This record gives sequence, C-alpha cells and structure tokens, in this order.
Amino acid sequence: MPGGRLTQQERRQIALGMADGLAYAEIARGLDRPTSTITREVMRNGGPTAYRADLAQRATEARSHRRAQPAPRDTQAPPQAHGRDAEAVRAYEEVLSTVLMQSGMNKMTARIMAALITADAGSLTAAELVRHLTVSPASVSKSIAFLEGQGLARRERDDRRRERYIVDDDIWYQSMMASARSTAHIVETARQGVGVLGPGTPAAARLENIARFLDFVSESIARAADQAREILNAKPARPEQPASAPDEDTTA
Repeated sequence: MPGGRLTQQERRQIALGMADGLAYAEIARGLDRPTSTITREVMRNGGPTAYRADLAQRATEARSHRRAQPAPRDTQAPPQAHGRDAEAVRAYEEVLSTVLMQSGMNKMTARIMAALITADAGSLTAAELVRHLTVSPASVSKSIAFLEGQGLARRERDDRRRERYIVDDDIWYQSMMASARSTAHIVETARQGVGVLGPGTPAAARLENIARFLDFVSESIARAADQAREILNAKPARPEQPASAPDEDTTA
C-alpha cells in the first residue's frame, strides 16, 4: 500500500470519484489508500460537495509551507477525547466554518462558532478559544458579542468564576425566535411605508406584499420553533404500572 502524501493525479481521481457519488471506501480501494486518508483529504478541502482537486493541491502546498516554519510548542493540538483523529476533527472544523461563512458569518465568528459546536461540553472559555484558534482575545470578544446579539451563544460563569461561552439546544431555539422577531420588525416597518407612499401606489403595493410574505414566514418560524422545542424536550411518559391485585381473603 503506497504511503506519503497524495499526488495531484490521485486528487483528480478523488474528485472524479466524488462526482460519481462513490463512497470514500470505494475511492480508497481504487487508489490503494486507507479510507481514513481519503476521508481526511475531502473533509480538509471543502467537504463532499465542494472538493476540488486543484484547490486541494494548492491548499496542501500552502500547509506544507506553513509547517516548514517553526511553531510555538503551545500551539500543538492536544490529544483528542474518545480516540478521535485530531487531524480529521480539525479538518471538519474548517469545513463547518466554511459553511457558516457561506451563511453570512465573517471568518472569525464562523471559526469560533464551529469550535463551540464541536466541543463536547458545548462551551469554551475565552482563553481556551484563544489557544485553540491561535487568535487574539479581542477577536474572540468581538465575535462572541456578535453571536450573543444573534441569539447563537450565551455567557455563564463556571465554578472557577471564568466566563464560558455556550451553545446548546436552547440556543438554537432562542436564535430562531430572535430571527422571527427581527423579521416581524421588518414587517412593521414595511407597513409603515404603505401609509407614507400612499395605499394603491405601486411602491406601497410592493411593501404590502413584502409585509404579508414576511409576516407569514415569521409566524411560521416562531410556531415551528415552539413545536420543535416542545416535542424534542418532552420527557417520555412513564408506562403505567398495572394495579396490584387485591390480597385474597384467606379467612374461612
């Protein structure tokens, strides 16, 4: 079985295999490589829907150049819990960060959100984020403030009085509700414009259509979030215990 780094030709074969819908194991067999090698390669370079051989080759060359520079000892990745592959976890964080960036987050905020989501505890301190991402405390503070404003993170003090940044199941509910409130504000403002521009005018009709559409959407989001929270957080009902049979009267 060949070892060493993947070649550019192998990356082209991986891209072709992904385009054909082949599983990682099948691509690996065709290249006589371990399945884990293919998995890490794809996840490190855009994921299954965005893998490109030429971009992966350039990214690998850039990483090789960075590795040639001596790195401080405290930036080395700590051992992963549960026997995880540290390199694969880091690559997945990069993919998740990219997806979050495509949804509208800036790069630093997306990296912090990905780190919080993939932490088993669902929380990290500012110092832990600074070490994990090799960024400045100011960058962390600014991004956390944005996430809090969007309802995507919250702060708590732990038993050592350190401030922890948390993402959990309820955060997503709060974020959806914040989105619904924001949309409702747009609805209210659009309807104010109808009065200003004059009912029956083309611009007013456009604003009214916007308001009606977004009003329906915001109500649907809020209702769906409430229903999902109720269903997913409901505790399973305990099965009823059968009533015990009355003691038999053994008196004569």
